[in-house]
Amino acid sequence: MSKQIGVLRLGVTILASAAFVATWSSGFLVPAIATDASPLTLLVWRFVPLAVVLIVVVLASGAARGVPRADMRRQALIGIFAQFGYCAAVYAAVAAGVATGTTALIDAVQPLVVAMLVGPLLGLRVRAAQWAGLVLGALGVLLVVRSQLGGSDAPPSAYLLPALAMVCLIIGTFLQRRSAVHTGVLLTLAIHVTVTAVALLLIAAFAGALVPPASGTFWIAVAFSAAFPTLAAYGLYWWLLRRVGITALNALLFLVAPATAAAGALLLGEQLTVVTLIGFVLCGAGVGVVLASESRASRPRDPHSQPLRRRIASDEPATSR
Repeated sequence: MSKQIGVLRLGVTILASAAFVATWSSGFLVPAIATDASPLTLLVWRFVPLAVVLIVVVLASGAARGVPRADMRRQALIGIFAQFGYCAAVYAAVAAGVATGTTALIDAVQPLVVAMLVGPLLGLRVRAAQWAGLVLGALGVLLVVRSQLGGSDAPPSAYLLPALAMVCLIIGTFLQRRSAVHTGVLLTLAIHVTVTAVALLLIAAFAGALVPPASGTFWIAVAFSAAFPTLAAYGLYWWLLRRVGITALNALLFLVAPATAAAGALLLGEQLTVVTLIGFVLCGAGVGVVLASESRASRPRDPHSQPLRRRIASDEPATSR
C-alpha cells in the first residue's frame, strides 16, 4: 500500500510540475500577443478583477478565519516581491523589445543563484549531483537564449529588467521558504494578487493607463493571463515549494526558457534553430539530474542498516518539518 501511495504521490508531483512549467511559460507570451494596449493597462486588468473574485471567495469560504494579521502582512510583503515586482519587470522587458525566450533567461539564472544562497540563508547543502544538473541546465538555457539574441532589437539597458524580475522572485521565494507563516494556497494567492492590484492601480492612475481598449482580443488576453500565469502558475509555484523543496522547484525553471522559446517560435514566428534544440535537450537533462538526485535523497533509509542521521543534504519542504 505504501508503494502505491508513493507512486501516486510521484505521479501527482510530475503532473503538477508539467502544468507549472506550461502555465508559467505562458506568462511571457501574453504581453507579446496582446499588443493593442500598454503592458501596464494589461497588468491592471489582469489583477484587479481577479483580486475582487479572490477576496469574495476567501470571505465566503472562511479561508482567512483565525489567521493572524501578522501572517497576512508577511504574505503581503512576499506578494510585493514575488508577484508585483516580477510581473511588472517581465512585462516591461517584453514591451521594450526583449524576445520572449530571452526574457525567460531570468528563470535560467535563478536556480544557480538560489543554489548558492540556500546554504547561508536556509542552512541546506546542494549535493554534487544537483550542482552538475544545475550547470548542465544553465548551459542549455544559455544556448536557447543565445540563439534568439539576434532577433531582438531591444536596447542594452532593457536587459536589466529581466534581472530585476529575477531578483524580486528570489527575494519573495526565500521570504516564503524562511517564513513560519502557513497560510493556505487560496489565501496566499488572494493576498498576493490584492497587493499587486493595489500597487498597479496607483501606478496606472498616475501614468494615465487605466482605460482598457474595447477590443475582444484584449479581454481574451486578460482572462487567459488571470487564469493561467496568475492563478495556476503561482498556485503551483507555492504548492510545489512546500512539496518538493526550493532546489527541485527552481530546477524546473530551467524548462521555462525552452518552453517559452518553442511557443514563441510557434505563435510569434521567433527564431528556432538547431542550437536552440540542443539547448532544449541540455535543459531537460539538467532538470532530470537534479530531480533524480532529490528523489534518491528523499527515500527513507533502513534503520537497521545504519544509524539515523540528520538529513542535512536534502532540501526538505517546509511543511515536512
